[in-house]
Amino acid sequence: MKHFLRMFIQVCLYFYCKCLWRCLKFVVRKLTGRCELQRICYNTKPGAARTMKIEASLKGSKSKRLQTSVSVHPDAIEKTIDDIMELKKINPDINPQLGVSLQACLLQIVGYRNLIVEVEKLRREPYDSENLQHEEMLLKLWKCLKPNSPLKARISKQWCEIGFQGDDPKTDFRGMGLLGLYNLVYFAEWDTEVAQQVLSDSLHPKYSQFSKVEWEKKKFDKAIGYSFAIVGINVTDLAYNLLVSGALKTHFYNVAPEAPTLTHFQQTFCYLMHEFHKFWIEEDPLDIMEFNRVREKFHKRILKQLQNPEMALCPHFAASESLINM
Repeated sequence: MKHFLRMFIQVCLYFYCKCLWRCLKFVVRKLTGRCELQRICYNTKPGAARTMKIEASLKGSKSKRLQTSVSVHPDAIEKTIDDIMELKKINPDINPQLGVSLQACLLQIVGYRNLIVEVEKLRREPYDSENLQHEEMLLKLWKCLKPNSPLKARISKQWCEIGFQGDDPKTDFRGMGLLGLYNLVYFAEWDTEVAQQVLSDSLHPKYSQFSKVEWEKKKFDKAIGYSFAIVGINVTDLAYNLLVSGALKTHFYNVAPEAPTLTHFQQTFCYLMHEFHKFWIEEDPLDIMEFNRVREKFHKRILKQLQNPEMALCPHFAASESLINM
């Protein structure tokens, strides 16, 4: 009986707050002459802060048309903006900038949803050694990381030199499918110098980041290395979970002036790989068995950073240099 009463009170409280909030919005609109979407666009600078408020406003609307506007096809965004303006009785000739701002926000919102679909598709596609494209990508990974050491055979213990577990890497991609390979190849191909350095440090970690004097001062006397490729696949899993949970919205809405793409995701992976490597050395684990503890601690640190609406994890990769005040 007590449980039922508690639930009844919670339901009543929910509907009371909801009605109160809508009444408050109605009063504010009458006082300011602007709807909530207008107030957000005019009072919040472009980026994650604005886009996330617009997204929450559209999803929380009592209008079905506004609720579904966050999941339209990219080609339908322009028409969707016209529908929103019409529904909200906003004159586009008097408020031309509002349409531009809403379009920028919707491109990011819809783009993020589509990026999840694209990333999920890659994650679900298994590595196929009979697929020539998959094999070429795998061999490219080796050439980028070990340009001066030719691979003697496709099935070879040499793969352990870049952090795979056995003589055939295809078995290591099971958890993240092609997504893990795509990320590793992107890192090795587009951030080659850093990737090669991280690989070298993972094999010979001591003094990798500090001078001998600094190392002794920090008492890092038991540096433990790790398997580069396996950690890359693990960090891919971390990036994937940040994406699917919505945590990466803060970052992507700040760096992508329009729709975030797979390239943005891969650049974020590069950043996470580099940052995890530094974090691993700073944590100075006793042995590789501490990997999960270190990974979880790193994950929490990234999540905390992403709670800041102005956060951009890797601004040097930002596609937002051309971002203007829309």
